[in-house]
Amino acid sequence: MTTTSPTRTRPFPGLNVERRYRLLYKPAVFLASLMPIGWIASHLLGWFGFLPAVDPVKFLELEFGQTALNFILLTLLITPARQLAGLTHLPRLRRMLGLFAFFYAALHFTVYVVLDLDLNWRMVVADIIKRPYITVGFTALLLLIPLAVTSTQRMMRRLGKRWTKLHRLVYLIAILGVWHYYWQVKLDVREPLLYALILALLLGYRVVRSLRKRTPRPATTHPGGMTGRTVAAACDDIHTA
Repeated sequence: MTTTSPTRTRPFPGLNVERRYRLLYKPAVFLASLMPIGWIASHLLGWFGFLPAVDPVKFLELEFGQTALNFILLTLLITPARQLAGLTHLPRLRRMLGLFAFFYAALHFTVYVVLDLDLNWRMVVADIIKRPYITVGFTALLLLIPLAVTSTQRMMRRLGKRWTKLHRLVYLIAILGVWHYYWQVKLDVREPLLYALILALLLGYRVVRSLRKRTPRPATTHPGGMTGRTVAAACDDIHTA
């Protein structure tokens, strides 16, 4: 008696991976990335039962800055999620998440300059020079600019391997962002420390994986004089043929 295995149904019949990301996943992520603005506005204006913020300007600064940091960590989460869960097409969403990180960081800085300091550029420059946590945050914002400018496919092709090296600045940006958040909070540092822990895990994963790649594997001899690496290479040739 033979048994037939049940056929797997595709979640979106008629749509391949490319079209699913273009028509479904990317629009969904775009809309979800705008939701923090609605959440912040609801708290700021006291909608849906939320209590209005006591200091609206400080509230906006903190929330926009924290949201920017959330998106930076999400971009760093893409690689582990792709490698551990086998989601090979997930990096298609990374550029959008990175641009939203820059968008919210720019809003964070705009609120500080326009609403907090009333466009007094002398005070802005003085704060950047004299207040270390603002120096660190401003440096992170400056480093985000070239990443946002070079995020297009055209710039990727134009820069080649230099594009990858340039976008490794995101690691430094994430460190500076968490550092800026820690210094800004001053009193209750539990949330900044949680961000620091998450960042340490994301960076630690990359370090461990890089070390494993560099560690040579012992060559095991198989019948016929073939080593383990030779067998692996042969298998790869078979699968890619």
